Amino acid sequence: MDGSDEDQRKPHRLNPNQPVTLDELKKLGVFYWKLNADIYESDPELEKIRKDQGYSYMDIITIQRDSLPNYEEKLKMFYEEHLHLDDEIRYILDGQAYFDIRDKEDRWIRIAMEKGDLITLPAGIYHRFTLDETDYTKAMRLFVGEPVWKAYNRPADDFDIRHNYVASLQGSRE
Repeated sequence: MDGSDEDQRKPHRLNPNQPVTLDELKKLGVFYWKLNADIYESDPELEKIRKDQGYSYMDIITIQRDSLPNYEEKLKMFYEEHLHLDDEIRYILDGQAYFDIRDKEDRWIRIAMEKGDLITLPAGIYHRFTLDETDYTKAMRLFVGEPVWKAYNRPADDFDIRHNYVASLQGSRE
């Protein structure tokens, strides 16, 4: 991802672009599935993932100017670099968005998300979220147990979960 301060909703690709593979994301603890969002209510593949991963709680959020109270404030808050003490699991049911994560060298990687994309970000990874220029996404939020939305803005390096995450990266170096 480039370092431009231009509108956060733009793609921000490096020139030349430097794509990141799913294997490279896995080494950072990020997992991805492509599902059929048109059948999310009865999708056996989604049910299997939820069962295998223990995702017992879910809700749906629509992020767009007309339906999300305090839209601009929330978008700014989502875009602040932060971490969570639990994994963040998001399934895009409609629209598009970006998740930005930090790589092992602390550089931003922008992950473009569209309808049907399911992603898990590990607890302790620094990240942020924004819409793209369409200004719309509908996403399922999944949790293990009770939902927790607490974000800890960077710096949050003193949390055990951050230490555990960084240690897991050391173990995955090849």
